[in-house]
Amino acid sequence: MEFVFQNILNALQWGSFYALIALGYTLVYGVLLLINFAHGDIFMVGAYIAYFVATLFLATVGLSPSATLTLAVPLTMILTACVGVTLERVAYRPLRRKGAHRLYVVITALMCGLILENGNLALLGASRKNFPELLEKTVYNFMGLSVTNLKVVVIFTAIAVFLLLQFIVTRTKIGMAMRGIAWDKFAIPLMGIPVDTIIVFTFVLGSGMAGLAGLLFAMSYPVLEPYMGALIGWKAFIAAVVGGIGDIRGAFVGGFLLAFLEIGVAAVFPSTLRDLIAFTVLLLIMWRKPTGIFGVAKHQKI
Repeated sequence: MEFVFQNILNALQWGSFYALIALGYTLVYGVLLLINFAHGDIFMVGAYIAYFVATLFLATVGLSPSATLTLAVPLTMILTACVGVTLERVAYRPLRRKGAHRLYVVITALMCGLILENGNLALLGASRKNFPELLEKTVYNFMGLSVTNLKVVVIFTAIAVFLLLQFIVTRTKIGMAMRGIAWDKFAIPLMGIPVDTIIVFTFVLGSGMAGLAGLLFAMSYPVLEPYMGALIGWKAFIAAVVGGIGDIRGAFVGGFLLAFLEIGVAAVFPSTLRDLIAFTVLLLIMWRKPTGIFGVAKHQKI
């Protein structure tokens, strides 16, 4: 039984990472119908930004780890959001204004991801970076179950971000504007709503969450390398699709569903079969419900 609960905790931690990244995917898609394939690499950039911010405050300024963490969280989110907004302004907005085919936008997103990866490689080299310890590790033992304070922080942060994002999208004026653009992007400007401003805000939210995920991931697994965002980014995208891309609840549930499948399979079968079995199950879910768990079929007149 202890083994089962320990794996549940591990799945909750990994599900938190997937969910935070998947929320960024689904947020941008829900507003723009754009699959931002560079989002996984924005997560990687966020981890590196957190590394440099933490190193600056710890080594240069001489702050304590707790004070460094307090400053690193907002700074990492803000700077990572700036990266996402830059991509939107430089790469996506010109294509959108010219009415480019969605295929070209997808290719542009893939190229942006490759630029971030290889730009990191060119600037910082292939050597891995060791992330400094910002939170003193505390292990809680309860009925034979070991839980670290960092794992608790990761899980509750993901839940808090999901609830906050759900509130913003459903209960605020800017959230209603975001949903309005998703519904009819041509009618929204006629109502005096600045479309570009709403889109920038969407990228700020999505990229900021990717930066937060990068920081939490770096604290949990403190070894950084330029391609760390590729695989986890693709998995988070798949989680968003399975949950119902465009739906915030779907991204959150999809992230945890993928994590529980991966951890559960690895606990029962050889680890080499983890991705094979997990993605086969997800494929069956998509076969049964192509729109995703929370997705709704949309009818379009031609």
